[in-house]
Amino acid sequence: MTCIVGIIDKKNNVATIGGDCAASSNSNVFQRKDKKVFRNGEFVIGCTTSFRMIQLLQYSFIPPKINNKNIHKYMCTDFIDEVRKCFSEGGFLQRYQDGDEKGGSFLVGYKDRLFKIDSDFQVGENKMEYDVIGSGSDFALGSLFSTTALEPKKRIIIALKSAEYLSMGVLSPFTILSTTNK
Repeated sequence: MTCIVGIIDKKNNVATIGGDCAASSNSNVFQRKDKKVFRNGEFVIGCTTSFRMIQLLQYSFIPPKINNKNIHKYMCTDFIDEVRKCFSEGGFLQRYQDGDEKGGSFLVGYKDRLFKIDSDFQVGENKMEYDVIGSGSDFALGSLFSTTALEPKKRIIIALKSAEYLSMGVLSPFTILSTTNK
């Protein structure tokens, strides 16, 4: 249960990601002190799925150097290969009898790009200049669609507040980080 919202600001060449602080189990929901949105090197990352996954991505994952200019290729290969290795070494990677491996879902901002990583490790980029994940994502997505005239941080706050109001698995306070504010 969560809501993570990402927006690309082409005017300022920035990606911004915001997220809530909810943790849930069955019908219980509570606020966590640790953040679902954080910086790792040049990346801003916002996560759903598991706080163990968040901890691995924040504290154990070391993004490989970006050696080529094709950032999409880098994300689909070098970046994801290291994520899978980190998840495996950290005991989070789920392996199935048929050979499938599963991780979790998270958004990654790099400069003015926004990538959505799904649990099967596919890397997606939305044609819209925003994307969402988590249980409150439908509410946030509708909000983002209707607030295109506002600046990104305000849009993210409104989207997260919409998800908090309409979804039982989203709680403030919210964390919002951009690829430019260090």
